Amino acid sequence: MIEKVTQFVEKWKMLYKEDKVVTGVSGGADSVCLLFVLLELQKKIGFEIIVVHVNHLLRGVDAENDEKYVKELCEKYKLTYEIYRENVELIAKEKKESLEEAGRNVRRKAFEETLKKYNGTKIAVAHHRNDNAETLLMNLARGSGLTGLGGMRPIKENRIRPLLCLERKEIEEYLEEKHISYCTDQTNLLDDYTRNRIRNHVIKNLEQGVNEKTVAHFSEAMEKIWELQDYMEEETDNLYARVVLRKENKIFLLKKEYEKVPNVFRGLVIKKAITSITKHEKDIHAVHIEEIRKLMENQVGRELSLPYNIYALRCYEGICLRSVNEKEEEKKREKVELELWQSNHKQIGNWRLTYEIQNVEEIERDGGETPYTKCFDYDIMKNTITIRTRRAGDYLIINETGSRQKLKSYFINEKIPKEDRDNIFLLAEGNHILWIFGYRRGCAYQIGKNTKQILKITIDKGERKNGRKDQSINFRRRSE
Repeated sequence: MIEKVTQFVEKWKMLYKEDKVVTGVSGGADSVCLLFVLLELQKKIGFEIIVVHVNHLLRGVDAENDEKYVKELCEKYKLTYEIYRENVELIAKEKKESLEEAGRNVRRKAFEETLKKYNGTKIAVAHHRNDNAETLLMNLARGSGLTGLGGMRPIKENRIRPLLCLERKEIEEYLEEKHISYCTDQTNLLDDYTRNRIRNHVIKNLEQGVNEKTVAHFSEAMEKIWELQDYMEEETDNLYARVVLRKENKIFLLKKEYEKVPNVFRGLVIKKAITSITKHEKDIHAVHIEEIRKLMENQVGRELSLPYNIYALRCYEGICLRSVNEKEEEKKREKVELELWQSNHKQIGNWRLTYEIQNVEEIERDGGETPYTKCFDYDIMKNTITIRTRRAGDYLIINETGSRQKLKSYFINEKIPKEDRDNIFLLAEGNHILWIFGYRRGCAYQIGKNTKQILKITIDKGERKNGRKDQSINFRRRSE
């Protein structure tokens, strides 16, 4: 059996001499077998072992005996170990989780804390072929994509499963042959947990009533799925590079490129795009992938919410994925009042702004307007002039007769992406937009024959200063 595990470890390149392996040992047959297998492999490879035991405080004296047994085992073999005592029942109630889920999360946290404490490199867990068969059936019953059909992989990130090539009976035979004692968790015989019911009834009936090699055949099928998954992952990465554009903290799924992707890969590309923002795969389900698929065929402007405070917007390019919290943060504005009768310079987002009041003669001498310099009749301005971002009800005067156009309509007609509209600065008088920075000015406050004083504003692209966010600036007349 040791040789079988050794070949499996070598095939998947699990362990190296420089590794520090955090190993979960509950005291049960599987984890005790894992520990002794690692001790044998340690003689050949030379890595370090750190043992973690988590007492869930659920089984009274039995749990205390398990903890004592693991301590004695570690001390006998001079192994570094960490014992965690966690009230899993209380944690489950507080977090509204099942005991099974709460226990899994507590163990994961203990492993990660120990890994950090000892600068560990790997976490070894004792899952075997029977566990994987149970996982496969659970995934199928709950609804699974290709990933779920592969069950648990031998390696996932820093987690390794050296016993995934063995069946439970091989583990028990090894422990009996080597006269190694272990603790028995009587709760594994009960049907309180989903996995127990699958183990005690579904797989048992399949082995007795269909094929005694059920677990072996499930494992062989999953190994074929692993090969397919590796190919699909590589091809998904290639397609993702063509379909996805990252811009600052946004990810765009480009519709033209997306439509060239074979249908079988579209969902995988979408999921990769979502998880690249969320940094989590948990809670991203097939329903979310399908919602994005439908959104891609919907009209521009539609949006939907996803887990982890992410929202998806149908934009001109295709779909924009972005953090809701970031969007809300960008809507925060700092208000700054400036003395309009003084010449001033100001940084507004990525724009550098210069503004001053001049008389007509000075403007004529300086050459008047350019695409980045606009002049307005200051004499007839009655209200505060503000530089800000868009608000509901904003409009432009689009001709000399005073005809209006909604700012929203202007953005749509010019095909300005919806996700960019909140970040465009406007020169405004109330809801009346005088100038859209970087685009056009309205037709109001044109200089006429009776104009004496002019508000001259010049902008140019600059860098943000002091990391400040977008601002709203009021130009106050002397009389205000």
